[in-house]
Amino acid sequence: MTGSGPQSTELQQLRRLVEERTADLQRVKAEYDNYRKRVRRDRLAVREIAVANVLRALLPVLDAVDRACAHEPLTPGLKDIADSLKDQLGSLGVTSFGEVGDPFDPACHDALTYQVSDRDRLVCSTVLRSGYRLGEQLLRPATVEVTGPAPPRGTRAEAPPPPVARR
Repeated sequence: MTGSGPQSTELQQLRRLVEERTADLQRVKAEYDNYRKRVRRDRLAVREIAVANVLRALLPVLDAVDRACAHEPLTPGLKDIADSLKDQLGSLGVTSFGEVGDPFDPACHDALTYQVSDRDRLVCSTVLRSGYRLGEQLLRPATVEVTGPAPPRGTRAEAPPPPVARR
């Protein structure tokens, strides 16, 4: 007997059904793999946000410890607390920045005052509060005083004050 007739048609239908089911299964597997990757990525993002929020909340504590170390006699207990806090934050990837002489970068520095000098570029002349990063993420900008060249004529810094509305 040859492969003609109802058996051949039935065999072709079965092959087509197997191919359809195989394609459906491959699509579902790809969707599931993408879902797993997305969930993993989202979990990591939520973890990073949570860690950053906790570390931001600890920055005032670090500031207080730094002020105490700068203004109080450094006792062994205070030194241990300061060192332990800095070591633990460092192990989590927190780094401080903001040094006198650093070039001023408005993306990571908050300037409180501006002093005109003979410098050719803007630099941080005083660091009032250190800034902190978690990896590449900015936790808090450094608060600084800036020194640099005089602003060019006609800029807002030399413009007269706006008129006051009178009643």
